[in-house]
Amino acid sequence: MLLKADKNKGRQKRHLRVRKNISGTAQKPRLNVFRSLSNIYAQIIDDVNGVTLVAASSKDKDFTIYGGNIEAAKAVGAAVAKRAVEKGITEVVFDRGGYIYHGRVAAVAEAAREAGLKF
Repeated sequence: MLLKADKNKGRQKRHLRVRKNISGTAQKPRLNVFRSLSNIYAQIIDDVNGVTLVAASSKDKDFTIYGGNIEAAKAVGAAVAKRAVEKGITEVVFDRGGYIYHGRVAAVAEAAREAGLKF
């Protein structure tokens, strides 16, 4: 009997494989992206100290549009970059979370770059 492959397990394996090489420090933290079907989340993480420095998601209170599309991803990318620049973070390492750099993940990255983050 053939079983359908679990896409999330494959994504988690890819993410762990990438995370072996990518780590955020206090000087250059990690910009992590997670997407679900109806929302998108982005956080800037210092892996050395194990703390989230900045976070933004489509579930924030000031967010009014549906979170599962590219417009929402652009808004989340701009919001996380704006909050990071306010805290003095300008350079990050981008962690796509095992997802293909396409669609909503790419929209978060491009919006964050336009708002002032360098990666």
